[in-house]
Amino acid sequence: MQNSIHFILQGKGGIGKSFVAAMLAQYFDSKGADLKAFDTDQENDTFAQYLALKATSVPVMTESRTIDAKKFDALMETLLTEDGTFVIDNGANTFSPLLAYMVENSVINFLQESGKKVYIHTVVGGGDTLKDTANGFNSVAQGITDAPIVLWMNEHFGPMKTEEGKEFTETKVFKANQSRLHGVVLLQARNHQTYGDDIKKMNTKRLTVDEVMKSSDFALMEKQRIRNVAKDIFGQLEKFKF
Repeated sequence: MQNSIHFILQGKGGIGKSFVAAMLAQYFDSKGADLKAFDTDQENDTFAQYLALKATSVPVMTESRTIDAKKFDALMETLLTEDGTFVIDNGANTFSPLLAYMVENSVINFLQESGKKVYIHTVVGGGDTLKDTANGFNSVAQGITDAPIVLWMNEHFGPMKTEEGKEFTETKVFKANQSRLHGVVLLQARNHQTYGDDIKKMNTKRLTVDEVMKSSDFALMEKQRIRNVAKDIFGQLEKFKF
């Protein structure tokens, strides 16, 4: 996993990108990686607020609140000249500009030619979010054709089924891009009154799982449920070769 770069991309906000970034970073950290985390979302820099992960905020927005694509150059400079395991979280507001920047500048090829392994992580949510996030997944897969994709399916918002009741994995969008997948991580639906509240509490406090285990603000069963979630996610990631 050394010298691997992991971009989290999805055009819809509030779908769990920062949670995915945080869990991915914690997984790599638990494996002894030289973790280097970045957050390009200036409006909602959730990932950068996880102090234990030491994520660097990358300012890409101008004073007039527009995206300056050239400001991605500084991030690229770091990715190209430093070693480590990189996790880059991107907000909904930076999705289209970053995607366009990566395509226009042949970013993936440049990084790969420099000895980096590049992976794209994207989130598809269930329920009412499925249509929009599936379109985002398709945009990523069709826009960036030279990097493997890790698909995170988030059942928190509802079942991974279309309005017609078809499983997402049976849809045309999934099947058209299935060959691009490096792996699939399922964020399974859990009891909202227990697991849901506990994860929300952890996320709101911007704490890592290790910090939760040491915190007096969490009861023993809250810690156990959070430990279960982390074990499940890490166990799925363990099956992939990064």
